[in-house]
Amino acid sequence: MLLQTETAALAEPVAQDAAKELSLIDMCISGGPIMIVLGALLVLAIYIFVERLIVFNKASHEDSNFMNRIKDYMHEGKIDAAVALCRNTDSPSSRMIEKGLSRLGRPMSDVLVAIENVGNIEIAKLEKGLSFMATIAGGGPMIGFLGTVIGMVQAFFNMEQAGGNTINLSMLSGGIYTAMVTTVAGLIVGVIAFFAYNYLVTRLDSVMRRLEMRSMDFLDVLNEPAN
Repeated sequence: MLLQTETAALAEPVAQDAAKELSLIDMCISGGPIMIVLGALLVLAIYIFVERLIVFNKASHEDSNFMNRIKDYMHEGKIDAAVALCRNTDSPSSRMIEKGLSRLGRPMSDVLVAIENVGNIEIAKLEKGLSFMATIAGGGPMIGFLGTVIGMVQAFFNMEQAGGNTINLSMLSGGIYTAMVTTVAGLIVGVIAFFAYNYLVTRLDSVMRRLEMRSMDFLDVLNEPAN
C-alpha cells in the first residue's frame, strides 16, 4: 500500500509536467498584441510572395517562336500582322516590341527611347510589392525586439511593485516569457521574408535579362536592311 502511494506521488508531478508542455497557440497568446502584428506581416509576406511568383512565371513563359514570327512578318512587310501578334501575346516583351513597331519610320533613337520607356514601365509593374517584402524582412525582427523590450519592462515593473525582498521568480517569468516569444516570432517572420525577397529579386533579374534580349533582337531586325 505504501509503495502504491509513493508511486502515485511520483507520477503526479510527471503528469503535471506533461500537461504544461508548450504549444504554438499558447506561445502566440503569451506573446500579446505584438504577435497579432507579426502574424499579419507574415500573412502579407506570403501573399506578396505567391502573387509575385505567379506574375513572374507568367512574364517568363513566352512562345519560343515569338521573335521568329515577328522577324518573318517584318521581313515580309506585314507590320500589322506583327502588331496583332504582339497584342495577342500577353507578356512584357510583347508590349515592348509593339511600342517599337508603332515607331517604325522614325529615327532609330526614337524607337530605342520608346522601347526603353515601355521596358521601364513593365519593370516597375513587376517590382510592385517587393518594397513591402523588404520592409517586412527588416521590420519583423525589430517589432519582435519591441515585444522583447515591452516584456522586460513588464518584468521589471512587477519586480518594482513587489518591493523589498519579496521578489518571486514567478513575478518575472511572465514578462520574460513574453519577451522571448516575440523575439523568436519576429526573427521567424524576418527570415522568411528575407529569403522570399531575395528569391523574387533573382526571378525579377531573370525577367529583366529576357526583356533586354528581346529589345536587342528587335533592334537587330531593324538594322538588318541597313546592313
